[in-house]
Amino acid sequence: MHFYLARRWHLSRVLPALFVVELGLVVATLALFGIANPDTYRTALWQDGSDNGFNSDPSAAQYAAYNYQSYKTPLPWSQFTTSFNVVISILTMFILLAKCVLYLLHIFYPILSVLIHSVLVILWAYSAHAQAGPDTSDPAHLQPGAPWYITKSCSVAHNPNNVHYCEQGKASFAVTIVMACILFFHIPIAIWSAFPTGEQKLARKTQLEEGTGEGKNFSPESDMSVEQQWEMLRQIPRTPRTPGTTGGLKSPITPRTQAFNTLGGPTTPSGPSRTLPLRDKYYT
Repeated sequence: MHFYLARRWHLSRVLPALFVVELGLVVATLALFGIANPDTYRTALWQDGSDNGFNSDPSAAQYAAYNYQSYKTPLPWSQFTTSFNVVISILTMFILLAKCVLYLLHIFYPILSVLIHSVLVILWAYSAHAQAGPDTSDPAHLQPGAPWYITKSCSVAHNPNNVHYCEQGKASFAVTIVMACILFFHIPIAIWSAFPTGEQKLARKTQLEEGTGEGKNFSPESDMSVEQQWEMLRQIPRTPRTPGTTGGLKSPITPRTQAFNTLGGPTTPSGPSRTLPLRDKYYT
């Protein structure tokens, strides 16, 4: 028997539960990253960390621009990271809706799930890496690990107004990690479901032996000889010809057509007669 990938899920009831959890996480990421975009509190937290001596100063970028020097903004404080988080949140929502539709149509195969969720895991893993990236742009204030609002308590904020921004940053990072874990959880389930069970192998073998599998075009005429097919066609009753078409294609003569011709009068060589044949019979 040839190797094949199964199309049915071993744990079909687990997928809807994962979709529901994923929906809640996607809504949370859309809300958190939508609030953070484009720069609601990113620069504020960057400046707060600089005031505490945790990381570099945001003014370093302006200083480098004024002096025509190259400067690369650290990933946790870059606009690219904020926009990237919004884009993958929208993409994940769209893919989730598509997965639900495919699942209801019974065409969301395990191998397709492996490909989709592998890409999503990579995207969300990079998002977590960007949010927790280091800041080594200032040698005097090196930040080798994640930003201060992730690793430290929000009570250490230099500006009390940044405490709730710190909490939002923590929540965004936490939801990102949970989202990546949920998406990764799809992959082993899909790989396990892609390999057929013993019952599925036996059922496929039976179908192939009975001729109802994919390798055979089942047709009532497939096992008949040419003479038997010709004899069957001869036994099919023929459709009767339309009245008035015998001997060639002509205008069909129906009872209604004959009645109108009679009412119209006799036909002469010059054309139809204008006399009414029934007028003399009933009005004279």
